[in-house]
Amino acid sequence: MSETALSPVHLVLGEEEFLVERAVSGLVGQVRSAVGQGSDVPVDRMRAGDAVAAELAELLSPSLFAEDRVVVLEAAAEAGKDAAALVLDAAGDPPLGVVLVVLHSGGGRAKSMVGALEKLGAQVHPCTKLKTGEHVGFVRAEFRELGVRVAPEVAQTVVEAVGSNLRELAAATSQLVADTGGKVDVAAVQRYYSGRAEVSGFDVADKAVEGDRAGALEALRWATLRGVPHVLLADALADAVHSLAKVGSAGAGDPFRMASSLGMPPWKIKKMQRVVRGWTSESVGQAMQIVAVLNADVKGGAADADYALESAVGRVASLRAV
Repeated sequence: MSETALSPVHLVLGEEEFLVERAVSGLVGQVRSAVGQGSDVPVDRMRAGDAVAAELAELLSPSLFAEDRVVVLEAAAEAGKDAAALVLDAAGDPPLGVVLVVLHSGGGRAKSMVGALEKLGAQVHPCTKLKTGEHVGFVRAEFRELGVRVAPEVAQTVVEAVGSNLRELAAATSQLVADTGGKVDVAAVQRYYSGRAEVSGFDVADKAVEGDRAGALEALRWATLRGVPHVLLADALADAVHSLAKVGSAGAGDPFRMASSLGMPPWKIKKMQRVVRGWTSESVGQAMQIVAVLNADVKGGAADADYALESAVGRVASLRAV
C-alpha cells in the first residue's frame, strides 16, 4: 500500500445509503487494484456505535504481517466516548497496511468526530441526501462519468420518468447509455420509460402550477395507484411552487443570465416565466403555505395522506388565473 497515493483514512459522510455503498465499494476496489490484480484484500466491518472498546482495539490493532486490509467502521455517529477515542487514535496513526473507512451520518452523539477526523487528514467522501431539485444534477454527473454529455432537458426527463431513488437513477442512466450507444436524447428516454413518466410527481406538479386542476388530479390519482411515494409527490409540488416564487421575484430577463443567480437551469426558468404570468405574489405566497403544510402532512402529520395530497394539489391549481 505504500506505493499508492490512496489515503489510509477515509470519512464517508452522510446518510444517503446508495452513495455510502458506492463510496465504500469504490475504496475497496482501489485498495485491491493497488495491491495487484486478483488480490483478495480482506474487508472487516463493524458497527462502531455498537462495539465495545475491546472489540474495536482488536480490530484496529496492527496485524502480525502487516497485510493489506480494509476496516469499515459503521454508525460512527453513535459511538460511545471510549470507542470514539479509539477510532480517532487509529485515524491519527493508522496500522500499517490498513485503510480505515469511517461511516458517519454527520450528527449523533459523536458529532465532534467529524471535525477531528478532518483535522487528522481523513479524505472526505460527501454522501448527504439530495435535496429537491438536485437529482437532475446527479443524473447529469452520472452521464458524464460514463463519458456522455446530455442536455439538461434529458436529465430532467430521466428524473421525471424514474423518480428520485438514486440507485434507480444510476441504473437507468447506465442502461440508457448502453442501449443507445451513448446517443441519449429526450426521445430515447421517453421511448424506454414511456410508461412511467406520465405518472411522476413532476407531471402532477407541472399541471398544478399551470392551473390544470383536472389534469393534475387525474395525474395524481394515477401516480398514487402506481405507488409513487407521497413524499416524492409532495416534494415535486413544493419544488414547482418554490421555482415559481424564485422566477416571479426575479422578474423578466434572459434565462441564461438568470440561471446562476437563481440556481436553476435556463430551460426551467423559461418554462416558469411562461407559467408565472398567471400568478400574483399573493397567490404564490398562498401556494407556499399549502406546500409547507403538505410537507408535514405526508410525513405523518395527516391522518389521510392521500386526501392531504389531493386537497393540496387541487388548491394550488385553483390559485392560478388561467
